[in-house]
Amino acid sequence: MKSHFLTLAALAAISACAPARTTQQPAPVAAKDSAPPGMGGVSAPNADPFPSTYARRSSAPLVIRNVNIMTAAGPTIRNGMLSVTDGKIVAVGPTVTIPTGANVIDGAGKYVTPGIIDTHSHLGVYAAPGGQAQSDGNEATNPVTANVWAEHSVWPQDPQFPRNLASGVTTLQVLPGSANLIGGRSAVLKVVPSRTVQGMKFPGARYGLKMACGENPKRVYAQRGPSTRMGNVAGYRAAWIQAEAYRRRWDKWNKDHKGDPPTRDLGQETLAEVLRGNILVHNHCYRADEMAQMIDIANEFGYRIRAFHHSVEAYKIGDILAKENIGASLWADWGQFKMEALDGIKANIALVDRAGAKVAVHSDDPSGSQRLNQEAAKAMAAGIAAGIPITEDQAIKWLTINPAWQLGLDDKIGSIEPGKNADLILWSGDPFSVYSRPEKVWIDGSMYFDRLDPRQQWRTDFELGFVPLPGTSK
Repeated sequence: MKSHFLTLAALAAISACAPARTTQQPAPVAAKDSAPPGMGGVSAPNADPFPSTYARRSSAPLVIRNVNIMTAAGPTIRNGMLSVTDGKIVAVGPTVTIPTGANVIDGAGKYVTPGIIDTHSHLGVYAAPGGQAQSDGNEATNPVTANVWAEHSVWPQDPQFPRNLASGVTTLQVLPGSANLIGGRSAVLKVVPSRTVQGMKFPGARYGLKMACGENPKRVYAQRGPSTRMGNVAGYRAAWIQAEAYRRRWDKWNKDHKGDPPTRDLGQETLAEVLRGNILVHNHCYRADEMAQMIDIANEFGYRIRAFHHSVEAYKIGDILAKENIGASLWADWGQFKMEALDGIKANIALVDRAGAKVAVHSDDPSGSQRLNQEAAKAMAAGIAAGIPITEDQAIKWLTINPAWQLGLDDKIGSIEPGKNADLILWSGDPFSVYSRPEKVWIDGSMYFDRLDPRQQWRTDFELGFVPLPGTSK
């Protein structure tokens, strides 16, 4: 067989080299300048080289009845009903039509809320068990590392993900750490099992850019700068000056495609996308005066800050945040742990909310992220103690629709309204009670956690063989 193949190949080669029997010469072929660049060769606005591969799991229609519904879009509906079909909320109110074949759950004495959204997480990039080998959140090699993307550090096997889901967190933003002035791109994830990070990425979610001001970059780069707050500001401004020039070069080439494209620079590309309005800025900042300066810098270069994070002094500039349409992701009662956090107060969230800014309770902590409902309850109590009559219908927004807005996803998640994704929690009682627990959690209408059924409790591959199923020895 082999010799036969070689014979045929030899004949084909001879035939290919044989002189033409006609004197007519073939028309010359115009030489090409070069092969067209591949997708990675050019910079295009809104490029998505690593798109989400998440696919909604099919599920039967769902109806929850006889339950208290905190919608985050209006007053709590007592003893109400909601209906879900094909992953979307179809109806909510005192009564709804029950679809054929629906899974009907009686929620007597229980509560339903939208899934919790944590805008500030480092799950996966600082995976458990902790240690240097799992420490992939800070690319602390340069004050400006806009070139790095958090998703390339996320470990989907991090056992903290299923714990977050069991606490009712259905969406979270994983950010780079705060070592750098500009730390890189965030990733918005659904809290679902997946072999790859793309399988967790929220479809259509915009990237965020992590920026940090104050003591952290000063401390990390003290020996080579920036070592002062004025050095920090000089670093931001230098980066945005370069980014503006980069944006202009690429916008010109994308418009006319004349000549060779400019050379791509991953860091400048991310900043240019911020300037184009395609990436949302999430700015770690504690002091009120620094936040005001960051707003000045944003106005100088023409980009917008979507939300300040941590911001223990946000209560001093709540009116400015509201006027500038900037959100605030805040802790309930963290403060006083370093100089720039000294002036934190427990009524911070309530005061910023009263000023009209979109405030969210965030964690920045894998344990705190599992208790965000309790954090919101503490902030509500502190506000009431300060004379601000915060209601539960206001406080639920701190966990759902306001963080959804900060991530640019409030048209999809964050409230219980027809047309929204059915990311839902059935709580054993009032979600602001320390005695209440998420009993069931749905994402896009599919149940991903059931406290009453160990078979519906996600364990990562990392845990297999080590952690017994609840109530068993296996």
